[in-house]
Amino acid sequence: MELRDQIAIVVIGRNEGQRLFACLTSLRDLRASTVYVDSGSTDRSVATAEQLGVSVVNLDTTNTFSPGRARNEGFDAVRRLHPTAQFVQFIDGDCVLVEDWLRSAFNFLSYRGDIAVVCGRRRERNPKASLYNRICDIEWNTPVGEAAACGGDALMRVSAFEEVGGFSDSLVAGEEPELCGRLRQHGWKVWRLPYEMTQHDASIYHFRQWWRRAVRSGYAEAEISWRYKSAENEAVVEKTQVARILWWAVVLPAGAIFGSLLSPLVLLSLLAYPIQIGKIALRGPAKSDRWAYASLMIIAKFAGLCGMLRFIKEAVSGSPKRLIEYKNT
Repeated sequence: MELRDQIAIVVIGRNEGQRLFACLTSLRDLRASTVYVDSGSTDRSVATAEQLGVSVVNLDTTNTFSPGRARNEGFDAVRRLHPTAQFVQFIDGDCVLVEDWLRSAFNFLSYRGDIAVVCGRRRERNPKASLYNRICDIEWNTPVGEAAACGGDALMRVSAFEEVGGFSDSLVAGEEPELCGRLRQHGWKVWRLPYEMTQHDASIYHFRQWWRRAVRSGYAEAEISWRYKSAENEAVVEKTQVARILWWAVVLPAGAIFGSLLSPLVLLSLLAYPIQIGKIALRGPAKSDRWAYASLMIIAKFAGLCGMLRFIKEAVSGSPKRLIEYKNT
C-alpha cells in the first residue's frame, strides 16, 4: 500500500484565509485523502478548499463549535471516504505540514504498536513578526520522547482513536491533552519525535490577542479539572497548572494584601514574583527574549484565572459555551 492509502488527513479551520491555502497546498501529495472541516467561516475558506480538490465538511452552525467536534466530524468523514487508512493526521488550518514528516511518523508508528499518537516539532512561521509569535515558538519546543499530551497537529492511530471515542465535542479548548489522558488510561502511549512536523502562523501581534489565548488556556484547565475531579479519574489529566494559577493569581497576592493589615513586612512576599521571573529567565531557552518570556509566563497566570472564572460563571449560570478566539482574520 502507498502512504496515501494508509494515512488520511483532517484539517480544521475557521476564517483562516491565506493561511488555509498554504496549509492545503502543503498537503498536495495527499490531497485526495484530505478532509477540511469548516466551523462557520465567513471568508472564502470553503471555496478555497473546494478549488484545491479537498473534500469539505461544513459544521452545523446551530450547535456549539469546538475543535474537538470539528476533528471528530472530520475523522468520521475520512473513515467513510478512506476506509483503508490506519492513521489520521490532524492539522490546524493555520499550519503548513513539513514534507518528510508523514513518512517519518508513519514508520515510527508502524514499528511501535504500543503508541497511539506521535507529534513532532511545531515551529512558528513568522517569529520575527512579534514577540508573542516567538513566545509561541518557545512553548512548542517540548522534550523528545514519551509525552503526556500532543497539540493540535499529530498523527494518530485509527484503532486507538476509536477505542476511546475520539475527542470530546464539548470542550472549547484543551481537547488534545484530555484525549491523550484517556488514551494513556487505556494503556496507550504518546510520543514526541525529534522531527520537524509543522510550521504554524500564530498571527499574534498585540497583547490583547496573547491575553485571550492565555484566558482560553485557563478556561480549558478549569473545565478539564472539573470534569475529572473524582479520584478514579485523576490519572487522566494533570492538575498542576490549576494549582499554579491559583497560587500566583489568588493565594499569593491575597495573602500579601490581607497579611499586610497585620504587618507591612508581609508585603515582602510579593518579591516572589520577580524572583520567579528571574528563575524562569535564567533557565529559559531563548536568550534574546528570556526576560519577556518569563514575565509573560507570570502574567499568564492572571489571564488563566480570568478563564477559570469564566468557566465557573458559565457552569453556574448554564449559559452556552462560546469559542475564545484570539486571532485577527
